[in-house]
Amino acid sequence: MSVGVLFGGPTPEHDISILTGLLALHELERSGSDVVGIYWTKTGMFYSVPRGVEAEAFLDGLPKGSSELSLRLGNQGGFFASARMGKDRAIELEAVVLATHGGPGEDGSLQAALDLAGVSYTGPTVAGAALGMDKWSFGAVMASVGIPTLARALLETSTTSLPFDGPYILKPRFGGSSIGIDVVADLATASARLWTNPHFALGCVVEPYRSDLADIQIAVRTYPALALSAIERPLRRTDQSEILDYRDKYVGGEGMVSAPRQLPAVMPEAQADAVRDITTRIAEVASVRGVARVDFLASDDELFVNEINTIPGSLAKHLFVEPPLAFAQLLGDLIAEAVQRPAHRYSAAGADGQVLRKATSIASKLA
Repeated sequence: MSVGVLFGGPTPEHDISILTGLLALHELERSGSDVVGIYWTKTGMFYSVPRGVEAEAFLDGLPKGSSELSLRLGNQGGFFASARMGKDRAIELEAVVLATHGGPGEDGSLQAALDLAGVSYTGPTVAGAALGMDKWSFGAVMASVGIPTLARALLETSTTSLPFDGPYILKPRFGGSSIGIDVVADLATASARLWTNPHFALGCVVEPYRSDLADIQIAVRTYPALALSAIERPLRRTDQSEILDYRDKYVGGEGMVSAPRQLPAVMPEAQADAVRDITTRIAEVASVRGVARVDFLASDDELFVNEINTIPGSLAKHLFVEPPLAFAQLLGDLIAEAVQRPAHRYSAAGADGQVLRKATSIASKLA
């Protein structure tokens, strides 16, 4: 059976997803695996792509030599390709490596479809993906178990005051870690952004902007056993940047792999221990599966969890340097987990007909 690598999708992070997907696809090709690249277009269509395809092939949309696929749900579900004589051919996949950042590829939508289709996949479960994508809910869960996080509030058109002073940082409630982020001085400006920033259409989370806090990141993987990466301090490309933005993270050719960084981060050992302890706790609370990246904000004497990326850029492969972990091994473990520990399998246990046998006429209940 083959292994699939699925990337792209109808999301603002479509291009970054392509880079992550191609990194995984090419690594599996080099290792001799029987692998199928599955490209998810911006309009929601699926296509298999030819071996050796590079990023520039997607600039005009669909790479030459691609073939349309369909995803079917049910007991005989999965990915299908068109065959001769009008018959479709099932693509026999052992598992699918998900390299889908943001949008329906990371919020649980794709995961739910694959569960219904009976396709094994890497990365978060439906519940884990949904929690990780919702900045408001994730922050609330962290606070509820005593994990330090900055104060947060939902910004709505009816908001007339906030429980903390400005300046403020505004984030899409459902979105990635850098797209659509705004830093504003006051509530009036923040409210105006609700109408001008399209990424806030489904909700906006506001936090106090703290220029004294720096970004700290760490990855966690869950198979064959829970393991943490080295701690990273991402670096901004210019001193004028208020935040670690999209360009800092991804513009450079290989997604997060080419971003400027300090790795391992130079920091007090006590703070490093706190990062590791909190990340281990988050892995339990947030039902982490596969590999995830946890982002913190830190000063010399403060530490706050910022967010979790359940399908991180480049699958966080560059963070596993202590001890070194080959990308092929990381992918192999993700695939083994997908096969041996399925994200979910639905069951009708308990639906034994007793309720139906005791039910009276439905028509009488509607009368």
